[in-house]
Amino acid sequence: MPHNPPTPPAGDSVNDTHPPRNARAETPPADHWQRWASVPSQAPSSAATTAAADDNVIALPGATPPPLHTAADAQDDLPTGFLPSDAPYRILVVEDDRAQALFAQSVLHGAGMEAIVVGDAESVQPALKEHAPDLILMDLHLPGLDGMRLTAMIRQLPGLQMLPIVFLSGDPDPERQFEVLDSGADDYLSKPIRPRHLIAAVSNRIRRARAQAAAQTGDRGGPLLNNPETGLPTRHHLLQQLSAALGHRDRGGLFFIEIASALGLRERYGYAAFERLMVQAGQRLAEAAQPHLLARLNDNSFLALARGVDEEQLDATAQSLREQLSSRAFVIRDDESVHLRGVIGFAALSPGFPDVGSALEAIERTTLQARLLTAGVAGFVPHEETSSDEHLAMLDGQLELAYQPIVAVAGGGNAQYQVLLRLRQADGSVLTAGQVIPAAEAAGRIADLDQQVIDHALGLLDHYRHATPPLHLFVSQSLRTLARDAFADWLIESLQQRQLDGSALVVDVRLPDALIHTVTLQQFCTRVSALGVRFCLSQFEPGPEANALLTQLPLSFVRMAGRFSSSHANPQTRDEMRAAIDVAHRANLLIIGQQIEDPQAAAAMWVGGVDFIQGNMVQSAGSDLDFDFLNAVL
Repeated sequence: MPHNPPTPPAGDSVNDTHPPRNARAETPPADHWQRWASVPSQAPSSAATTAAADDNVIALPGATPPPLHTAADAQDDLPTGFLPSDAPYRILVVEDDRAQALFAQSVLHGAGMEAIVVGDAESVQPALKEHAPDLILMDLHLPGLDGMRLTAMIRQLPGLQMLPIVFLSGDPDPERQFEVLDSGADDYLSKPIRPRHLIAAVSNRIRRARAQAAAQTGDRGGPLLNNPETGLPTRHHLLQQLSAALGHRDRGGLFFIEIASALGLRERYGYAAFERLMVQAGQRLAEAAQPHLLARLNDNSFLALARGVDEEQLDATAQSLREQLSSRAFVIRDDESVHLRGVIGFAALSPGFPDVGSALEAIERTTLQARLLTAGVAGFVPHEETSSDEHLAMLDGQLELAYQPIVAVAGGGNAQYQVLLRLRQADGSVLTAGQVIPAAEAAGRIADLDQQVIDHALGLLDHYRHATPPLHLFVSQSLRTLARDAFADWLIESLQQRQLDGSALVVDVRLPDALIHTVTLQQFCTRVSALGVRFCLSQFEPGPEANALLTQLPLSFVRMAGRFSSSHANPQTRDEMRAAIDVAHRANLLIIGQQIEDPQAAAAMWVGGVDFIQGNMVQSAGSDLDFDFLNAVL
């Protein structure tokens, strides 16, 4: 967090022309704005508040921010390249330290810009609606919600994907600066900063953003119709068109295109190469979809909207899109290329959806069905027409659960189990979670299934509330379930009615889901963490986006991906695991190594720094909660 400016050493006056070398520039001199705007009436009358012209002079406390000047007042003395537009630049300053907020506000005011200050994360969204800023100047450390998590939330708001966000922080850690940029920020400015540098950085960002908006829309300040980096329509623009199509009861179709094996591609080629690959895939799909709109929906999926077409041809169109995607290889590097595969779900518009959200939920569920089909293409069928669907038949069984201990490598006082889903069918066969969950998602039953599992876990916690050692349960949940407000309401009410300690429940979410639905997960976490409920990010694979989640989400645990269980046999995997564990530990998280089948794997995990071990070497999953945690020796 920023600190108050230091007191000048004895013998050094703030009126000296050359301040000491160690003087900080985090706050300005009381009259610093005179350098940016020639307004003689604002000159201080007291010599005690007169500061020298050097940018490094320390501010005296109690300085009053100047009145807002026009861009014309300041134009003669602005840094080179600052060209005021018709409207003053508007900056939202998010800073909880009053001295730092005063510094930024007064510097920007003096340069002819409007600077609105808010001191906490809760005030940001109302300020965005009221003031429509051109740029957000953000502190990294804010009370309650840090700047990175706030940035991720802002990026999910309609029309704000391209709003420039610049961080101004004194955090010297270069890794933290990388995480900030990875969270969605556009720039990172380090304190102390000279006023000229701050003004130039802010004005250049805003000027480019306004120029891009004008080029895309022809109307300054309007939302972008196309992404300036890819040329594709923006997600916001496509969803607006979908809303209009639903309102007009247009004929046509909606297509959800998911690129297969995205996590493996990102792991193999790295984040930057994966992004280039997705840009190429989007451009090829957009060409195949012409003249219809196609936008990137998230990391590895695209949405296409075809208005005014024959709905009998939607299946053929989906097949054509899939074939065009995989017809030619994509170049990754000079000497390497890759073929992409995709699955597509589509829905006709004419039956009608009540809103955009309903249409997206239906089309995403249909794409899950497409994953299970050899053809890789599925059409949406209203729920009443799927009552005899094979997926529903698969779910017609008796819910059974298994439990696998999660044991601390250094010993511990808690009994911790992961709850594993099983479903026994009428013929006596038992389906695993890997078989049941895709069918439940495809049939639209995943929320019901998740709620049954959580309810069973809460019943166990209630039954063993006085057990020694205390019982903690890790329960996997789908992001589709967590996105429902009604589910959060039910969970909160259930915990309160049973008077359970929320920390005994650990909600387990998969990394691929968390990457796509970060904001949804943040909102759910905010609600239930107030009761002590904790969270574990499972199937963790290191990477810029995944690492950023460690600070964006209120996590307690990270469960490493299963491939790291063989790190003892692969030096590269071992080094990658150690680096990932170090990143998680620096975020104050506890690490679980899973799928440990032999002593060599356990030893490698222990040396790598994990805190807990889970796998058949410890104990295989069973129907009893009988592991001896107090006497366990690994």
